[in-house]
Amino acid sequence: MAPSTRYDFWLLDLDGTLIDVQPSYVYRVMDEVGDRLGVSFTEREAELVWHGLGGSRDELLRQWGYDPRRFWAVFHDVEDPVARAEHSFVYDDAAAFVAGLDTPVGLVTHSQQYLADAALDVLDIADWFDTVVCCDDELGWKPDPAPVHLAMSNLGVGSGLTNGSERGVLVGDGPQDVGAAWNAGLDGIHVERHGHDRRGSCVLGDRRVTRLTEIPAVAADGGEHASD
Repeated sequence: MAPSTRYDFWLLDLDGTLIDVQPSYVYRVMDEVGDRLGVSFTEREAELVWHGLGGSRDELLRQWGYDPRRFWAVFHDVEDPVARAEHSFVYDDAAAFVAGLDTPVGLVTHSQQYLADAALDVLDIADWFDTVVCCDDELGWKPDPAPVHLAMSNLGVGSGLTNGSERGVLVGDGPQDVGAAWNAGLDGIHVERHGHDRRGSCVLGDRRVTRLTEIPAVAADGGEHASD
């Protein structure tokens, strides 16, 4: 059974779900950020902040004694969108999975527009999506459902634009993705790219997989709702 036979539309997260960044680039950027802030980050701390493995990044930074606003200002000053895109890669299961979708597909990402545009262009995956929504302070950040609702509106599904009977899903690698899906009335599928031990917790979702290509098989046998 193809993945598109279960849902009428699909929304996908970008970073950590479809693409990721080479660890060497992560460490290099975080080293430069640390130098400018006059601090140092271990590789583990760099991974926690970069991938959001410790929950809220801002809360994690506060726990370490850093001002999140200052950190992110320096971080965005250090990071170059093209360099990041050139050190990124597409998960092989992501390419295979998206190729099997024949329904509307939208992207809902925390990546800022300039970062998302560079990644989609350099990795040549812009044509995977019928709409791209980048979260920001004005629109809201997942798990706020506003970015999801905007993507649905752009796709012409739900939100009163049709009969509202379409069944949709949001797939992502973080708890904020599942939360945004549920807050928007969609199913939420979590793809665990790092493992529970490395993350330090389990992310609940309507379904949990380790590769996107597991989703058709899950859909075919009715799925198994996560409860642990």
